Amino acid sequence: MTIPLPIARVLPLLQVPHLDREFDYIVPDELDDAAQPGVRVRVRFSGRLVDGFVVERIAASDHPGKLGKLERVVSAEQVLTPEVSALVDAVAARYAGTRADVLRLAIPPRHARVEAENAPEDEPVPEFELDPAGWATYVHGEAFVEALHAGRNPRAAWQAVPGEDWPTRLAELAATVAARGESVVLVVPDQRDLDRLNAACTALLGDGHVVALAAGLGPAQRYRRWLKGLRGSAQVVVGTRAAVFAPVRSLGLIGIWDDGDDSFADPRSPYPHAREVALLRAHETGCGFVAGGFARTAEVQSLADTGWAHDLVAPRPTVRDRCAHIVVPGDTDIALERDPSAQKARLPAIAFAAARRSLDGGAPVLVQVPRRGYVPSLACAKCRTRASCRKCHGPLALSSGGAEAAAPECRWCGTADPNYRCGACGSRSLRALVVGAGRTAEELGRAFPGVPVHKSGGSDVLATVPDGAGLVVATVGAEPTVAGGYGAALLLDGWALLGRADLRAEEEALRRWMNAAAMVRSARAGGQVVVVAEPGIATVQALVRWDPIGHASGQLAERAEVGFPPAVRIAALDGGIDAIESLLTGAELPTEAEQLGPVPLPDGARPPAAGDGEPVDVVRMLVRVPRSAGAGLARALTAAQAVRSAKKISAPVRVQMDPIGL
Repeated sequence: MTIPLPIARVLPLLQVPHLDREFDYIVPDELDDAAQPGVRVRVRFSGRLVDGFVVERIAASDHPGKLGKLERVVSAEQVLTPEVSALVDAVAARYAGTRADVLRLAIPPRHARVEAENAPEDEPVPEFELDPAGWATYVHGEAFVEALHAGRNPRAAWQAVPGEDWPTRLAELAATVAARGESVVLVVPDQRDLDRLNAACTALLGDGHVVALAAGLGPAQRYRRWLKGLRGSAQVVVGTRAAVFAPVRSLGLIGIWDDGDDSFADPRSPYPHAREVALLRAHETGCGFVAGGFARTAEVQSLADTGWAHDLVAPRPTVRDRCAHIVVPGDTDIALERDPSAQKARLPAIAFAAARRSLDGGAPVLVQVPRRGYVPSLACAKCRTRASCRKCHGPLALSSGGAEAAAPECRWCGTADPNYRCGACGSRSLRALVVGAGRTAEELGRAFPGVPVHKSGGSDVLATVPDGAGLVVATVGAEPTVAGGYGAALLLDGWALLGRADLRAEEEALRRWMNAAAMVRSARAGGQVVVVAEPGIATVQALVRWDPIGHASGQLAERAEVGFPPAVRIAALDGGIDAIESLLTGAELPTEAEQLGPVPLPDGARPPAAGDGEPVDVVRMLVRVPRSAGAGLARALTAAQAVRSAKKISAPVRVQMDPIGL
């Protein structure tokens, strides 16, 4: 006998924290069949219609008052699956946010026409035979693949060797899991990586079993692909940041490539990081997990140190055989004797020689620069005072050379200042503080006449460049791939990456360098990498030795010593000092909590949305606790935000758990 369930427990999508809970509604008879758990509904709340999701159906409500009725079922499609619902709860708890905010990140807007389309018929997964040579490169690599095939759901921190065809390796893992009837979610930083991974997975499994999710898709196409994962017609979902929430049937593996990329940190509340969401999902479902990259973050190293994940690392002889020859100008007395200015020159003689050798051999040269533009930063040539706009005090820059060079423009407001005069000494002369990719390409074009120069960066990022002699000037993260690899790479202005006032500056610099150096041919094939930086810095030496694990271990130890994530949990509170103090006063913080600050907002951080009161100076307060007390800190801040919301306190305070920018 079927037990009647006349009550629907609904989670409305409301903005305010104190209403982040389920509410009970009576299901009318005409909606009884459609109002199943996971469907979208419309309910009346405080006199207005709001969207929501049915979480469950129950026999009776414990609410003592009168219940309202469901207004309508928007769609009978059960888009909020039990697994995604549990993940949403875990992410909201981990980041001290509301489930409504997480649901907006996890479930795309509905597209009725797409939903009405007939789902394609399920096709059997094609037979797949793994080539053991790829994963045999790594110690325990074959055992990891065998464990996935057997359904034992292993977890790994994969350290890819230089020159590795990483899309093919991940596609092999996906095909292995799909062959046993389970699904896979793989997440990458950007569209270029997504295109490569999608092509590799499609080559092994065919178009019908792989779906790619990206932010650049239109609403209809994105929802169509998202439904393929939900309905089980696609066993492998690959995508950028938001794809980590993709609904699939029987998740067997979740993976992330290059987790140190800052594009994985969502800029919207509650600011989750895709790596942490993937870890939560692997923990909740018990599926396999892999985090891969040429470099390694302190967070992944902590997983390996605790034993939660196991290292997949190639033997040192294999790494040396695959790696290019990496040199630092001026790292020996002999080098300094031959080129006394090597340590100070932006492009020393050894870099010119490496570029010339590669070009003469018919191989392209990669030139990595940390800044885009022509001359993005200027200063007075006489007193070295930074040149700023007289209108808004923003930094002045040159957008091109030639005649336009006499008219610097503000990078903030765009105002040109052809009659610039230094406010400190009155001089009209300017000098470059930083040289951008445009100026670098111009200088190299003059140094190597007749050689084609390709620029990649900003809004014009190249996916690939043709093989053959040529110069490729790219900003960090915009390096195009080339068949056969680059003959040489010149990593310029290392001080600009290492000198950033950021907790992750050294980790990020090494990641950028290793991603570029991994594109260069091996040393036995003539490949050479020249990094222009101070040779005594530990990060530079880690690149020379190709030792990402040692560097990540050092970074983790340093953060544990000074008390920063991932060794501890930190909440960053942004807002007016009075609003922050009122929030902390009402929060039942763990006894181990330590308050740091207030301090100014980090460079580039946006202030929280203004409230109804007078404008205030926005500062940042940090609350630090041991990792064991992290969940308690998140609960306390969530409860305190709910109290402020219920009292209609307008002064905003933004809460971010473990932000990447500290």
